[in-house]
This record gives sequence, structure tokens and C-alpha cells, in this order.
Amino acid sequence: MLNEDVLDTLVMTAMSSMRNAYTEHDALAVGACLLASDGTLYSGCTIDNGSGPLIMTAEMVAIAKAVSDGKRDFDAIAVVADTDKPFIPSGLSCQLLSEFHVPELIMANTKGDVESVQLDDLLPYARRREELLSSGPSFLFMEEED
Repeated sequence: MLNEDVLDTLVMTAMSSMRNAYTEHDALAVGACLLASDGTLYSGCTIDNGSGPLIMTAEMVAIAKAVSDGKRDFDAIAVVADTDKPFIPSGLSCQLLSEFHVPELIMANTKGDVESVQLDDLLPYARRREELLSSGPSFLFMEEED
């Protein structure tokens, strides 16, 4: 569990990042702030695209920035959107966060409502990185049978 100062910093950074969202095609503007285990913060925002499947969520952007910076260990992520209730990430984003073992998810809205949950509570049957690695490449490249 994060202390209140860290939690506030994550939420405020995510809210600030939300203002940078590119939402030209009506996507919801979302901001995220990822806390690496070494204390480094990585922000992200929605990057919309005219082709729906190419939309990058704020969580994806934050993870991509951190991973491209060589980080693999994380403590928490905060996500913020202008919604009635605290923003809940999509299943796709939760799966990505789970693969990188982000244990704590702080969900917030611009009204100041904040909820903190364990990611495993939202996605209890997530596929973990070590499970995917232990199954080898065959799950991606199925050999054709004669």
C-alpha cells in the first residue's frame, strides 16, 4: 500500500498527463502515471487514431516509456479520466499491467474520487509473463500438421 503523498503525486501526475491526450477521434482522454520500483515516474496519455485498433491507452504509453527506458519492475500505476466514477482500465490494459507485475492500481477521476485496488482483484486469471515464457514460442507460432 502506498503512502498518501506518493498516491497523491501519482494521481496529480496522471491528471496532468491527461491534458496531453490526443483524442481527435472521440476517444476518452485518460492520463496515467506509472511508478517504477526505483522511484522513477513514467506518465502516459491516450493517443487516439482513426483506426480503432491502433488507439494507445494511457497505460500502454506509460509502460512503453518505462520498458524502453530499461525498466521492468513496478510498484503502482494511477489512471485518471473525466468520468463520473473512478476510471477503470480496459481488460487489455489490465492484462498488459499484469504481465509487468504492476501490483497496485489507483483509479481516479477529475472530481477527486480515488480508489486503490490490487490488480489481481480486477484480473484474477491474468496470463503472467513467466507463464507465457515457460510455454515457449509455440503459443505464438503453431506448427502446421501434415
